[in-house]
Amino acid sequence: MKRKMSPMSKLYVALIFLFLYAPIIVMIVFSFNDSASTSVMRGVSLRWYKSLLNDSATIQSLYNTLILAVTSSLSATVMGTAAAVGINSFRKKWVRKTTMSVTNIPMMNPEIVTGISMMLLFVSVAKLVGVTDALGFWTMLIAHITFNLPYVILSVLPKLRQMDPHLPEAAMDLGCTPLQAFFKVTIPSISTGIVSGMMMSFTLSLDDFVISYFTQGPTFETLPIRIFSMTKKRVTPDMYALSTLIFVAILFLLILLNVSQVRGEKRLKNKLDKGAKQ
Repeated sequence: MKRKMSPMSKLYVALIFLFLYAPIIVMIVFSFNDSASTSVMRGVSLRWYKSLLNDSATIQSLYNTLILAVTSSLSATVMGTAAAVGINSFRKKWVRKTTMSVTNIPMMNPEIVTGISMMLLFVSVAKLVGVTDALGFWTMLIAHITFNLPYVILSVLPKLRQMDPHLPEAAMDLGCTPLQAFFKVTIPSISTGIVSGMMMSFTLSLDDFVISYFTQGPTFETLPIRIFSMTKKRVTPDMYALSTLIFVAILFLLILLNVSQVRGEKRLKNKLDKGAKQ
């Protein structure tokens, strides 16, 4: 029996959603403002979207951010999936718990501590090998992969535990090699966890500022760092337009992800129902 929400509960939920999304709504509205005011709406215009297209420095920083986010999320997804499979195969519980505790340290550690420690590590290694420009794209990539890995592992591990452990064995009994069984049976069974971890990694990498600030080089600037440098003077309204476009793109990706997951669950349910009938 379904329980109906009381009017106070509905009001409470509405206030929570209003609190969460009011800033985003205000940002989207003022991205179409005809003036540079952040408090007075003086007409609707695409002025700041056109200004954004003419800002080469911002477009370059957005390009750098997307390249870094895509590369780090894909790398973290591959490494994290492999690590999750390895952790799940541990037979001793204390080894598994110890490994998970170590894995969660980058996630629980304050970002400023992670950023400073990685900067010191990169600079020290660069001095040992005689490199002058220690920080740049590659150091940021390593840093982003490091803090993305725990999220991928935590997304994939539950799917591995839900999967029937005898499925890969059955595939190998039917003639598959261990590698073929992994790609044809294990990967499809945990695909939703892999995609969720990849999306989480992409979003975190796209949004990161603190760790990127300490591991960036003079020739590679990401969008959060550029916006931070603009706050010392004044953030121009074309940043509202850019943030609106990023929000719409992320929202579109999340909708596609949820739709694909629902369709995948329905297909799996239909297959199970057909198998049960037969």
